[in-house]
Amino acid sequence: MMTVLSSLNVEILLLLTFQYQVGQLYSVAEASKNETGGGEGIQVLINEPYEKDDEKGQYTHKIYHLKSKVPGFVRMIAPEGSLVFHEKAWNAYPYCRTSRSHLVPRAVTVQGWSLMNEYMKDDFFIKIETWHKPDLGTSENVHNLDPNTWKSVEVVHIDIADRTQVEPGDYKADEDPALFQSVKTKRGPLGPNWKKELATDEECPKMCAYKLVTIKFKWWGLQNKVENLIQKQEKRIFTNFHRQLFCWIDKWIDLTMEDIRRMEDETQKELEALRNQGQVRGTSAANDE
Repeated sequence: MMTVLSSLNVEILLLLTFQYQVGQLYSVAEASKNETGGGEGIQVLINEPYEKDDEKGQYTHKIYHLKSKVPGFVRMIAPEGSLVFHEKAWNAYPYCRTSRSHLVPRAVTVQGWSLMNEYMKDDFFIKIETWHKPDLGTSENVHNLDPNTWKSVEVVHIDIADRTQVEPGDYKADEDPALFQSVKTKRGPLGPNWKKELATDEECPKMCAYKLVTIKFKWWGLQNKVENLIQKQEKRIFTNFHRQLFCWIDKWIDLTMEDIRRMEDETQKELEALRNQGQVRGTSAANDE
């Protein structure tokens, strides 16, 4: 019987929702460069406006080349050149939708693995649906799931100032909200009770990102292990990313959306150059469990 595993990651930030949009896009561009090099990383195929029905936003299609960024047991069973994932995202802020899937590399001609990849293409996906709300994580079932589905969703609260939620190998002092103070906004450092203090501070901006992660993986003997691993890795990515976003605030707080679009065009070219030179950079699998 095939199941779909879902979790809701809840993150509170000291930002207004319109500020977060700029900060998110800036941080995505910077983090992408930090994760690209030595034949691996991120390749941007499409980044353009879209309009469908009453929805308007930005559409992106990216390819992730991941070989060394997955656990050892995955590398052992995955043939050379197969760890390539496509990500499609529709950013109609404050609502965003992202899907990732494994597509068959055209260069692979071994019949057995080609069939396996076709099988995975149909039965493996990661879907991330995000609502950004001007609250402190108090909204219930913001994605309007049916009652039975909502009961099965694990709610995970992420604290960007809690170092215990950060993998030891990921920790950087200059990306620690518990140590950082913004020169331009005076926000930070965030103490142990920062969320409680924020709730009583009417002047400080506040918002919450509700990220619903849905995973489907059909591979006999590996389904539960891989689904749980991906959920753990998504939480790790969200935690590290929003710690960076907060600590980089002085770099992006004065930028406009026009600045961001120019930066994205430049980043697309930089990523292509970075991916084809130097050594592998950035995050690797935290462990092989």
